[in-house]
Amino acid sequence: MPALASHRKPRTRLRTTTPGVGLTTAALASVTLLSTQTATAAPAAPRPSIEDVQKKVDDLYRQAGTATQQYNKAKSASTEQRAKVDGLLDAAAKRADKLNETRRELGQLAAAQYRSGSVAPTATFFLADDPQSYFDQDQLMARMTSQQQKTVADFRTQQNQAAKKRAEATKSLETLTEAQTTLRSSKQQVQDKLAEARTLLSELTAEEKARLAELERKKEAEAKRKAEELARQQAAAAEAERQAQEEAAAKEAAEDAAQEAEQPGTGTDTGSGSDADSSYAAKAEKVLAFARDQIGKPYVWGATGPSSYDCSGLTQAAWKAAGVDLPRTTWDQVEVGTRVATADLQPGDLVFFYDDISHVGIYKGDGMMIHAPKPGANVREESIYYMPIYGSVRPA
Repeated sequence: MPALASHRKPRTRLRTTTPGVGLTTAALASVTLLSTQTATAAPAAPRPSIEDVQKKVDDLYRQAGTATQQYNKAKSASTEQRAKVDGLLDAAAKRADKLNETRRELGQLAAAQYRSGSVAPTATFFLADDPQSYFDQDQLMARMTSQQQKTVADFRTQQNQAAKKRAEATKSLETLTEAQTTLRSSKQQVQDKLAEARTLLSELTAEEKARLAELERKKEAEAKRKAEELARQQAAAAEAERQAQEEAAAKEAAEDAAQEAEQPGTGTDTGSGSDADSSYAAKAEKVLAFARDQIGKPYVWGATGPSSYDCSGLTQAAWKAAGVDLPRTTWDQVEVGTRVATADLQPGDLVFFYDDISHVGIYKGDGMMIHAPKPGANVREESIYYMPIYGSVRPA
């Protein structure tokens, strides 16, 4: 008897991988991937030292000072150019008025001649654009009086002058546009540098800020020490000069007495010999009096007073109080007057700083100056050695 086929369903084969094993495999893969990423990732940048931060911030303030001088120069140029443009436009308008007046005079002359029958009707067409082509006709010129001929010549001259003034005004406007573009660019540079400095300082921890303040105190102390040394040197030099002058005066008096004994009634008047020095000292006193009155007012870049100043704005205003007009920027102020060595500084002299001449202060004596330091600070007295000295100038 044949065997019957089985009607049972085939048994389903179980998977050999259990859920627990699957999770373990995925976890291992994740760990492997994480390990690979960690191995290939760039290491975090080291945090800058406080010394580096101080140097960076100081450099940013210096760059902001340079950009401030660029802004001041562009603003001064823009103001001057605007005045020039206004003058040229005004002159061009006056030329145009005068030209139109002469044109009307020529029109009246042509109309009168037309009515008298001495001019062809079609000739008046030329009056619209070029009356000279109309009056250049020999027969017409022969009929014109000398005054009429002068009117035509004046018209041509005025026409050329008006065109010249329009061209000058157009060119001047282009220059003004360039100055205003530079002004906006310099302003943005100042703002960018100051914002970067503020960001650096805001990221410091309380401990780092304390360390930065300590570095500043050490810097100020060293600058003050150098100022005191300069004061001692200048005092010694002044005393030596005083003694030399006394000895010279005594010797001169003895010689005068001997001469008087030989030739009675022939006394000499030597004069003080220091009129220039006393004149400068009088001006310097006014400069420093003004500068002292500004102490405590805030530094604001581009400011010229009276409530705030930048460095060159303060020096310009102080010397203005003494009747001396200085240019607006440090770069121009350093070219005014006479150069003096640091050892020979006198009160009122201007001291300039950094290789790019981006800062200036007013020397007050004893190695100290009055200046508008930087954003966030007020006008104050400080050692001239707080910043690297470029050079000094005696303005008057």
